[in-house]
Amino acid sequence: MESYLNENFGGVKSKNTSEEALQRWRKLCGFVKNPKRRFRFTANLSKRWEAEAMKRTNHEKLRIAVIVSKAAFEFIKGISSVESEYVVPEEVKAEGFEICADELESIVEKHDVKKLKSHGGVQGIAAKLSTSTADGISDSEEKLSKRQRIFGINKFTEVAARSFFVFVFEALQDTTLIILGICALVSLIVGVAMEGWPKGGHDGLGIAVSILLVVLVTAVSDYRQSLQFRDLDKEKKNISIQVCRGGLRQKRSIYELVPGDVVHLGIGDQVPADGLFLSGFSLLINESSLTGESEPVSVKEENPFLLSGTKVQDGYCKMMVTSVGMRTQWGKLMTTLTEGGDDETPLQVKLNGVASIIGKIGLFFAVVTFAVLAQAQLSRKFADGSYLSWTGEDALEMLEYFAIAVTIVVVAVPEGLPLAVTLSLAFAMKKMMHDKALVRHLAACETMGSSTTVCSDKTGTLTTNHMTVVKACVCGEEGEVGNLRSRIPDSAVKILLQAIFTNTGGEVCLGKDGGFQILGTPTEAALLEFGLSLGGDFSAERRGVELVKVEPFNSEKKRMAVVVELPGEGLRAHCKGASELVLAMCDRVLGSSGEVLPLEEEARAGLESTIESFAREALRTLCLAYREVDSRFSAKDEIPTRGYVCAGIVGIKDPVRPGVKESVELCKSAGIKVRMVTGDNITTAKAIAKECGILTEDGVAIEGPEFRSKTLEEMMELIPKIQVMARSSPLDKHTLVKHLRTTFNEVVAVTGDGTNDAPALHEADIGLAMGIAGTEVAKESADVIILDDNFSTIVTVAKWGRSVYINIQKFVQFQLTVNVVALIVNFSSACLTGRAPLTAVQLLWVNMIMDTLGALALATEPPNDELMKRKPVGRGGNFITNAMWRNVLGQSIYQFVLIWYLQTRGKALFSLPDPRADLALNTIIFNSFVFCQLFNEISSREMEKVDVFKGILKNNVFVGVLAFTAVFQFIIIQFLGDFANTTPLSLTQWLVCLLIGFLGMPVAAVIKLIPVGSS
Repeated sequence: MESYLNENFGGVKSKNTSEEALQRWRKLCGFVKNPKRRFRFTANLSKRWEAEAMKRTNHEKLRIAVIVSKAAFEFIKGISSVESEYVVPEEVKAEGFEICADELESIVEKHDVKKLKSHGGVQGIAAKLSTSTADGISDSEEKLSKRQRIFGINKFTEVAARSFFVFVFEALQDTTLIILGICALVSLIVGVAMEGWPKGGHDGLGIAVSILLVVLVTAVSDYRQSLQFRDLDKEKKNISIQVCRGGLRQKRSIYELVPGDVVHLGIGDQVPADGLFLSGFSLLINESSLTGESEPVSVKEENPFLLSGTKVQDGYCKMMVTSVGMRTQWGKLMTTLTEGGDDETPLQVKLNGVASIIGKIGLFFAVVTFAVLAQAQLSRKFADGSYLSWTGEDALEMLEYFAIAVTIVVVAVPEGLPLAVTLSLAFAMKKMMHDKALVRHLAACETMGSSTTVCSDKTGTLTTNHMTVVKACVCGEEGEVGNLRSRIPDSAVKILLQAIFTNTGGEVCLGKDGGFQILGTPTEAALLEFGLSLGGDFSAERRGVELVKVEPFNSEKKRMAVVVELPGEGLRAHCKGASELVLAMCDRVLGSSGEVLPLEEEARAGLESTIESFAREALRTLCLAYREVDSRFSAKDEIPTRGYVCAGIVGIKDPVRPGVKESVELCKSAGIKVRMVTGDNITTAKAIAKECGILTEDGVAIEGPEFRSKTLEEMMELIPKIQVMARSSPLDKHTLVKHLRTTFNEVVAVTGDGTNDAPALHEADIGLAMGIAGTEVAKESADVIILDDNFSTIVTVAKWGRSVYINIQKFVQFQLTVNVVALIVNFSSACLTGRAPLTAVQLLWVNMIMDTLGALALATEPPNDELMKRKPVGRGGNFITNAMWRNVLGQSIYQFVLIWYLQTRGKALFSLPDPRADLALNTIIFNSFVFCQLFNEISSREMEKVDVFKGILKNNVFVGVLAFTAVFQFIIIQFLGDFANTTPLSLTQWLVCLLIGFLGMPVAAVIKLIPVGSS
């Protein structure tokens, strides 16, 4: 079966599945009882095609808009003024605004330079929106609600949540249930006509009530799943953004943005609404998410239009929001994309394949069973010569045979298999949210359980990301920073403060409490805090210079640089970054008196020794440097990369997170290899890796440049040994991940936080983005977002992934057992005795036990620590293992033998009286069969271990399902006999049924001791 599944249903991967593969498996699903339910959690391909068409239209619109706006800009330059014919609507004017939402939407979406100019440019729009380009809008609730009323809210229209009755209706779409419903109606009419009411209606009503019960339980389960997915979907779309309101910079949800808001954007951020560029440097915008065009667009004063949903590829800026929500192209596109849904997971597809195979087998058995039963009836009628005269009883008997055949299909087609995956994933995703992991793609849950390698960042994942400058080397003075100010000359302090406060992507601003608030990355925050401790004034320093050019930090260059104009002193460049790289750009250094000295070999060696000693203490090292720049330098020129003066070296402490060492050990015991991939200095990386337990005696630590210089043969030999890669570029990370996946067949999980990590996150089997330090581009490329940036959370995700995989295996094992026994019992009985011991109503109840209730009980088992002592499944593991087949066949044989014994010797065994012997025996068989499934459900909690009771009381859902099933079974037997074709049993008979069910557990324990191969 496994090879058939891999060949026909194995084309769907955990991510980046081709459309052809998605379409192929759908066509292979031959017999589907309820397509609406079976395919509910699969991608809507037609909606995706619609979204792609919309992207192409957007691309064409923007291309034309850019051409027109360029022409308009050239035309406007030759005209002194442009008159506006725009008339402000009265309701807008009444609220204190001079421009309406439609006009703003038209300006930005169409890149309409002429209209923008007619409104007085960006400043004119700001005035008409009653906002300040420096301080933003007021934060008062009344004024915000007024803006929302006039301009709308920043949310796109979502598909209305489906009510419970929609799920009831969908559950009723099951073809077999519809046929059974018709059988019930015919049975009711014929029965009442022959035997009167109420006696004649019992059989028909019994089937109808059973159908209703199955539908209600199914609908409740599906409805709860949909609510869980909806909650998770809201979390995925909620992005925080830096906004300036009332002069205070603060973090806000994008849902709270209104036109007039001033937003700060940096590399990797998503543009949260349509807007206009206010100020910034080197801003490149990637519009591929909106238009499909991969070439980035340069946004500046001449082309100030920013579109919602696009990403900042380079640079940073301040923007003013003009249009929000459904007034943006992104809002309209997202509505369509949301309807497209997530790709189905490999397990869902595989289990659809299993359901199809078993469905075909079940259909064959159902047809044969009906043929055998009908033939037996016809033979009797031919034998007594009444084949031409058919009574109502004959018709009801034939109808009952047909209902049994249809119900065999109901039981045999495991429609719940693919949906059990969804149920288990929904349960796991909800629980993982509490454990600080937000799953963006369903497949990541199950794939993480198979992972064999984790490539982890250092900063913020293995360490706390709470950084502090603890050591520095300035003007030859090396040591703790506590009293550094008194040990270095004022001229050096002045240079240091200028280097720290002007060459930064962070900011020091006043908080609501009146104190200082430092904004920016942890590294920037540590440097700014160091600058403040030296007595610096951020605002005064920034006001004293004019920024000419900024090159923001990126992980390829590993440095940030600015050129500033000093009043009366000309231009100066400041550079900071990886110590050894920036030091290599220097040819001079500050002396003990603050004077500039040539950087001799001895002095350079001393500084390199300082960097090494800081790194050995597990400190991150940064070098700060500056140089004077020619006055003819312009923003179009490249910032120099040579001739700098080394102003100082700082050592930043970033402690290892508590619990990381234990988590790494847990990964090792689970067969998961942990590798550190960092942009930091190799000495610092090795120190941290040893502290975390990642770097061992036989492991290799290597730098990115050395790694990429290796030949392919050398790489193949080296990669399995690599435990630490330092000074790595995003390309190094991508290369490592690609080889691990393709050449070494590993299932790779990768962490990332930067924009440049996106390719590696995309390439990995599971991309893990950091929720705190991660950029929106990284999060967009990831499958799971680690909300607390903690390595221990990654281990929790792996544990949940394993739990999902094994829970589905348990459920499949349980359901296959019920399938096999129900099919064989009814088929063999029909063939050998001419009647079926399990009626339509009874089989519907069995179907509910094994389908919805079984999934609830087994697919929602929480993870335990034992899971992390198993070896990972890896890429080539079989889903239905030999151990599962052993358990299914062993349990099926036991149940079949017992039930067959009851059928042939039951009357004598229980000394049943003649008038109701058949009914009593069938009731005992039905009761024993149900309790066999109940105790088998407990045995299925462990596929290899004999102890199946460990932790059972901690799973309230499991205990609740068992209790509900047992109580309802008692009610069916003792009180619903007329409807369920049963008769009340004596205490002795109940005890025998329970004993038969219970004996399945020691049998299961013995079966588990039989050794089976792994393949």
